Amino acid sequence: MPLVTKAGGRSRDYVVRIPINHDCDIVTARQEARQLAAQAGVKETDLTLVATAVSEVARNIVRFTAGGEIVVEVVHLGDRMGVKVTASDVGPGIPDVDRAMSDGFTTCAGLGVGLPGARRLMDEFAVVSDAKRGTTVTMTKWSGK
Repeated sequence: MPLVTKAGGRSRDYVVRIPINHDCDIVTARQEARQLAAQAGVKETDLTLVATAVSEVARNIVRFTAGGEIVVEVVHLGDRMGVKVTASDVGPGIPDVDRAMSDGFTTCAGLGVGLPGARRLMDEFAVVSDAKRGTTVTMTKWSGK
């Protein structure tokens, strides 16, 4: 069940926290991210990109860790609005982030396009990973871009 809280001083700004433990949580995360991105003014055609990027990082949490969380929030930069997605887990970490960001690299039977694909879909993208602390992926899609 997502937890929705108000953020900032603007009445329409919210932060949504979605626990990610099972496949059904991926669908919830997609829906919540898409809805908040629409509220932030992200173009209709880009809403699918946001939902797909969220699916990719949420699927990694379910597949490779014991669970985690996705936080989706409306962000502002001057007059621009966007949606920021932070996916975090306390899993084993990614031993080689550079390699994991290469197209075709996979540690399972996938196609190896998850993280690199998500990076291409969003305007900003960063991965921080540590074997003792897990992985955090932060990505942003801006309206009007």
